[in-house]
Amino acid sequence: MIQLKPLSTPPDAQLRNIGWDWMIGTDTLPYLVNEVVVVSKTEVEAYYKATSELFEMYVAAAQHVIDRNRFAELGIPENLVELIRFSWDDDRNIHLYGRFDLAMTDKGLKLIEFNADTATCLPETAVVQYAHLRANNLDESHQFNAVYETLVGQFRYLREQNAGLDASLLLSTMRDTDGNGIPEDEANVALLAEAAREAGFDTAIAYIDAVEFSAEEGIYRQDPFSNRFVRYDYWFKLVPWEYVAEEEPDLCALLTEAVRNRRTLVLNPAYTLLFQSKYILKILWELYPNHPLLLRTETTPLLDEPSVEKVLFGREGANVRILEASGEVREEADGDYGDYPKIYQQYAPFPTDSAGHTYQAGVFYAGEPCGLGFRRGGLILDNVAQFVGHVVEG
Repeated sequence: MIQLKPLSTPPDAQLRNIGWDWMIGTDTLPYLVNEVVVVSKTEVEAYYKATSELFEMYVAAAQHVIDRNRFAELGIPENLVELIRFSWDDDRNIHLYGRFDLAMTDKGLKLIEFNADTATCLPETAVVQYAHLRANNLDESHQFNAVYETLVGQFRYLREQNAGLDASLLLSTMRDTDGNGIPEDEANVALLAEAAREAGFDTAIAYIDAVEFSAEEGIYRQDPFSNRFVRYDYWFKLVPWEYVAEEEPDLCALLTEAVRNRRTLVLNPAYTLLFQSKYILKILWELYPNHPLLLRTETTPLLDEPSVEKVLFGREGANVRILEASGEVREEADGDYGDYPKIYQQYAPFPTDSAGHTYQAGVFYAGEPCGLGFRRGGLILDNVAQFVGHVVEG
């Protein structure tokens, strides 16, 4: 059973005081509730240890895929393989950040998946839940949350490892189907831009359709004031790599050449798609069978126990089905990813509160584990799940 503690004072004033007024708006605060999950210091240590170990296991699994040319099994588009290999072999292509999703079970923490490519919930985890603590007269010692500071450190590390590149960063999102910005994506990119600026980068933000690409010269954006084109040596895209490869093959080919020519460095690197593919969960089970942090994962339903059917590149719970051992569907979610191949992961029930809400832990990883937050909802956590902060006690 999840233990909750009420924090009745909202964080609005605290966010204004630290200059994060842009966080008070349409797509973040409504998901922050007036209570937090209580966790112990021992539990925090377990989250840190588990995600540190899991990242090392993911690296080993990705190396296994590359060495044995198993890209097709993971659903990796063929036109992205060259860039994946290149970015993996060049240590200057650093994975900036991602988020591990974990189930808290009576047998310990279990990996659900790694949102390694385009993870969101950064503002809620890094800023809003901290501001919520401060608004209720608590300080950072009551939270496992160094997300923002760790991201600043990651950007500084990127500069050190890429001394030959100019510290100029363009950050991009996609528009929605109506041509407007997506508030959640824009909030996540704004936080990353702030961290990069603190690390010494010159930053700008532009929708991907407003970015100019050249294999020989790199990445440009037209300045709206001077109308001059400005080149950037780093590009962060909150755009899935599989989308780039499948929907924009010319851009994929161009980025392959630009990265190879050191005309741009893309964040997160192309090899991140190896981590993002749900098939990596099966690879992990092959390499580490019965590991205490893992759930059994196969390419066919687990007929002897309940399982969760996932598409290889689904996001936010889309196209997920929870299956009974008999194969009967207990719960399912619609989505736009149903054409992707599927894997089947052993079902691990999420803990609940007294109202019956389920809770999933999310731990951000940016070179090291750096912050904890929770999402709550029903049996399948989808894009309307709430964000719940935490407080460390005991």
